Amino acid sequence: MKFLHTADLHIGKKIYEQSLLEDQAYILDRIYETALAEQVEAVVIAGDIYDRAIPSAEAVALLDEFLTKLIEKRIPVIAVSGNHDSPERVSFAGRILEKQGLHITGSTGETLKTVILEDSCGTVAFVCMPFVRPAVVGAATSAQAVEELLGRHPMPLDMHRRNVLVTHFFVVGEKGEEPELSESESDTQAGGLDGVPASLFQCFDYVALGHIHKPQHMGKGHAYYAGSPLKYSFSEARWDKSVNIVELGEPGDITVRKVPLTPLRDMRIIRGRLAELMEPDRVASEGEGVKDYFQAVLTDTEELIDPMGTLRSAYPNVLCIEMEKNMDSQTQEYTSRLAGQRKSTARLFGDFYEMLKGEPMDEKRREIVEETAGEAAAEE
Repeated sequence: MKFLHTADLHIGKKIYEQSLLEDQAYILDRIYETALAEQVEAVVIAGDIYDRAIPSAEAVALLDEFLTKLIEKRIPVIAVSGNHDSPERVSFAGRILEKQGLHITGSTGETLKTVILEDSCGTVAFVCMPFVRPAVVGAATSAQAVEELLGRHPMPLDMHRRNVLVTHFFVVGEKGEEPELSESESDTQAGGLDGVPASLFQCFDYVALGHIHKPQHMGKGHAYYAGSPLKYSFSEARWDKSVNIVELGEPGDITVRKVPLTPLRDMRIIRGRLAELMEPDRVASEGEGVKDYFQAVLTDTEELIDPMGTLRSAYPNVLCIEMEKNMDSQTQEYTSRLAGQRKSTARLFGDFYEMLKGEPMDEKRREIVEETAGEAAAEE
């Protein structure tokens, strides 16, 4: 069984009020072409299909076009909702669409939805676990919520067949190792209450993850974030985007490889004095790259008159300007605030304890703090 794994499409997203619909239409075409070229037998989308719970009409039309092309080629699509999606909206008419090969799971029911596909090696079961807030299933933490949801599947899994989990939780390593994040993961609190250990999924042959925008592997098994197909913040400028092509042979036989995606317009950071960036040779050297999305970091120390207008006369898609002379203090303040937001209550308390005592908190105290923090979160 060969299938394509992608996630975090965020259809309808805007950056600095710039609509990315044209860029998204282009990259969805590249994903479609990859699916055909690789002759995949399914396409898996692991959540955050849309960027908003109530997507625009244009975003809905774009998704409809993408899915229709896949279904017309008889390529089944298996998708779950993410934290940006409205479960009810993305799963509308689900039972009717299943007959056409489109399996979108928005809400969790009494049992986890399982899509069964067949190939020359037998059966592959795709278990669909959409994103839910812990409180929705009566849990205090995301890990507890996942354990509750897995319990809704007729366990144990049939290990004579191949099992794939499709989900959109914040999955960390067995020892809590966190994935590399970007600024565009706007609803992620790393560690603690949000972290789901990859070890919970060790019974699956492959775990198709969404939620984190950098493609990466988590844990010891085969749990992979596919990453977003486009860069959605300038913190992602250095990352290459891709989709995962997964091949399942006999049980235990699996290969995973990345197929790169080239965007219509890249997202880049340029740095220098305004006059330097506007030099004709510098602009000419960009070629077609001059149409990319840019963040300009200006090193000028004097005041500038309309630097945005000046830059856009040469680089039409400059989205934002940063003055380097102001960046150090802003960056430190932002990093400090972001780090605080991404640490759980238990971790913040642990940091405070270590600062006072000069040594890390022991395991017993840590468990008490996490339990208390979980109870407090559940009450909220």
